[in-house]
Amino acid sequence: MSERESQFVDHVVSINRVTKVVKGGKNFSFSALVVVGDGNGRVGFGTGKAREVPQAIRKATEAARRQMISVRRTGTTIPHEIVGHFGAGRVLLRPASPGTGVIAGGAVRAIAEAAGIADILTKSLGTNNPHNLVRAAFAALEQLTTREEAAQLRRGAGEAEVEEPEHPAGALPEVTV
Repeated sequence: MSERESQFVDHVVSINRVTKVVKGGKNFSFSALVVVGDGNGRVGFGTGKAREVPQAIRKATEAARRQMISVRRTGTTIPHEIVGHFGAGRVLLRPASPGTGVIAGGAVRAIAEAAGIADILTKSLGTNNPHNLVRAAFAALEQLTTREEAAQLRRGAGEAEVEEPEHPAGALPEVTV
């Protein structure tokens, strides 16, 4: 294992045994859901499926490393409260004061720890399906914006709306009635 691979933290969120019924009987395989992060604002998730559990975990880990996202953080927490949606899964992410820790269930806890978020309050709303919760949490993390980014967006939108007047400033034009 190289040094580059060892810098990542990976959490196995769920392992599921999948059965396919075929002519000769049943084929068993395993699907794995893994979250990978560097503990410094980059995190990804992946799924893998194989006949053996270790192979499924390896495939999921490789998929997670390929699709990592950057999480915007403010100190050890997130910049603002947000709700992420995916399917029937909804996840509420709320910033917490320093020293609070990670208050989260299994799937969202793995994401927060892998991303390096040390203080956060979360609540799973809706389903408890780990696949939907992970995708909802990632949807929320992708929508986060810092205070500076929000101010920049507002400044950009404000400048676009200001238009030059058609007539020069000064005296009003004469109007005959």
